Amino acid sequence: MSESSDNLIAVSLREAQRRRPRQVQKTAQKPVKNQQPTETRTETVALTRLNNHISNPALPSGGQRPPSRIVMPVAVKPIPKPKAKMPQRAVGKLKTVPVQKKGKPKINRRPSRKTQLKPMARTILYTLRLLIVGVGIGAIVGTLLSVLDPANRIPKTAAPRSGTNVTQSNPNNQVSAFGLYLSQEIIPLTTTVQNLARPYPNLIPGVFMVDLDTGAYVDINSNASFPAASTIKIPILITFFQDVDAGKIRLDEMLTLQKEMISEGSGSLRTQAVGSQYTALDIATKMITISDNTATNMLVTRLGGQEVLNERFRSWGLATTMIRNPLPDLQGTNTISPRELGDLIAKVNQGNLVSMRSRDLMLDIMRRTERDNLLPSGLGQGARAYHKTGDIGSMLGDAGLIDIPTGKRYIAAVMVQRPNNDPSAEKLISSISSAAYQHFSQTTVTPRTPTNNSPRTNFQPPVQPIQPVQPFIQPQLMSPTVPNGMVNNAPMGTYQAPVMTPQYYPPQ
Repeated sequence: MSESSDNLIAVSLREAQRRRPRQVQKTAQKPVKNQQPTETRTETVALTRLNNHISNPALPSGGQRPPSRIVMPVAVKPIPKPKAKMPQRAVGKLKTVPVQKKGKPKINRRPSRKTQLKPMARTILYTLRLLIVGVGIGAIVGTLLSVLDPANRIPKTAAPRSGTNVTQSNPNNQVSAFGLYLSQEIIPLTTTVQNLARPYPNLIPGVFMVDLDTGAYVDINSNASFPAASTIKIPILITFFQDVDAGKIRLDEMLTLQKEMISEGSGSLRTQAVGSQYTALDIATKMITISDNTATNMLVTRLGGQEVLNERFRSWGLATTMIRNPLPDLQGTNTISPRELGDLIAKVNQGNLVSMRSRDLMLDIMRRTERDNLLPSGLGQGARAYHKTGDIGSMLGDAGLIDIPTGKRYIAAVMVQRPNNDPSAEKLISSISSAAYQHFSQTTVTPRTPTNNSPRTNFQPPVQPIQPVQPFIQPQLMSPTVPNGMVNNAPMGTYQAPVMTPQYYPPQ
């Protein structure tokens, strides 16, 4: 045990001397006084060789070690250097081995439902999924297209082609947005109109008719938005007479023709010199009778412009009627619907938008409309139409108030979406007007009832009670103005002023 300890101490001393070569160099210059025995030296070298595998070269003569070389034992041979270079291990490329955490046993999951399906069943499943996704995308795209539909096309409320059933029920049941009473749909006339439109699959008609005595109606795609063309001049004319009633404009006020107001299309003012002056009533008359586009632009400017008029239309409850561009508006950006045209004319007839004096003047202007190949062409002898037409490449229409010899008065608004200037639209409107005239001519005039759409024109006092002391019964008092309590639907020029109409003439 003591020899091993001595050997370990000797090895430690030699290791310390190697690590400190400077100290070894200093001690190497002194002669060695006490040299160890050969046996002990051999054991030390053998132990050093065994533990460190390091061989020291033999000492040179003189007993001095070279200053820059490591002293090695004489009996130990140096380790030969390898001829080939040792391959260097790539430090950057390390292989990571996943280590499973303890406490979480490996779960043997069952194969998914998809992998268990047979190839045919899997194909059917994917096909069904694609079909469902396709239907959903189609519904979304269809909704976006209907919302972003341009103004010159029929929106989602448009009726299908004429070959299908285009009947549209009354969305408001009994009362329209204007308070126009609607009692029941005229089924025979509706069927007739559908049959007339069937031979024209390229046309999309919109029809709205109302019997002003009974409230019976025909409604085929009437709420659809159509290009207005010149039918937009009807609400413009109503706005003009509203301002006349309010004192904002006079009928004899002079309006000056300016260069920016001149437009192409129908009318004669476009050929007049810039700076020419005309009365406001003359401008309004030309706008309707000869459908003068330049006169329309002059009147729109005088009334405050497009935005002012659109605001007025919204105040009336109109949803589709809007002016977006000056006339002639061949692209059809100005819009209106047959239902709103019919409601406007009914309101004028009832005296709810303009005064009775302005109503008479307005109907007299509309009676003189020169174009008579649409609604008037389907009327019989003695009938009269107070109407306004509209004509551009994509739409043809006519709307007005119709008086027939039997005393019946009804509203008719017909608009037809068509391919570019298709002449069959004119034939369709004329035939629809003829069918309506035949139907209403066979209908008797109904005495006024609480549901009548016409204005009250007389006052009927109640029957006096029977006095027991009197030998006779006092007869009922009737107004002599309109017999039988009926509304006077006589044509223009023969209209008799009512005895008392408090709803038209508010107290001063």
